[in-house]
Amino acid sequence: MNSVIDFLLNLDSHLFTMIMNYGIWVYAILFGFIFIETGLVIMPFLPGDSLLFTAGTFCAGVQNDSGETAQLSLAVILIAMAAAAILGDSLNYYLGSTVGLRVLGWKVFGKQLVSQKNIDKTHDFYAKHGSKTIIIARFVPIIRTFAPFVAGVGDMHFKKFIRYNVIGGTGWVVLLVFLGYFFGNLSFVKQNFEIVLLGIIILSLIPVAVEFIRNKRKKRKQRKE
Repeated sequence: MNSVIDFLLNLDSHLFTMIMNYGIWVYAILFGFIFIETGLVIMPFLPGDSLLFTAGTFCAGVQNDSGETAQLSLAVILIAMAAAAILGDSLNYYLGSTVGLRVLGWKVFGKQLVSQKNIDKTHDFYAKHGSKTIIIARFVPIIRTFAPFVAGVGDMHFKKFIRYNVIGGTGWVVLLVFLGYFFGNLSFVKQNFEIVLLGIIILSLIPVAVEFIRNKRKKRKQRKE
């Protein structure tokens, strides 16, 4: 668990090492991270938002204490990450439409593989925002991974899904990569990179927290009535 937290909060140093060690293969590794987070319903915990922000920072070039510079191509990152996000959601939709109902019933060590709570949250999100959920969910961890899967289970028309998928996936990647590109190398951000990444994670979880509090209040109100 500590190693996972360390990876999440020190993405900059880990990515620097990866660029130095793997060169051009880093693009494939980053593609894999985004594709898996968005494409596999059982992997909603990967750091998509902070990873895109960090990748954007490296597109502007990052120098370590030894004077070495690691840099990624902005064009390649934008194209590769957008493709990963769109293809990942498409795979998730396909899984939902073909084996969705069976997967929802799978259990590991007596526990449901896909939490019913997370499924319900995504259903509620759909009920509130409709088809726009595919776009909005891109910016909400956990729901981001479940939204296309639930769309597949619910037989959402594929043409409608793919339209929102392309818009949402491209918008998500462009926004976070450019945030990293323009702000990632500011002195304040560089000196507090771990705090900034933690802030991104917390900000992205706010919608989930707000919905959770609203549901709690709603249930309390219903009990009183």
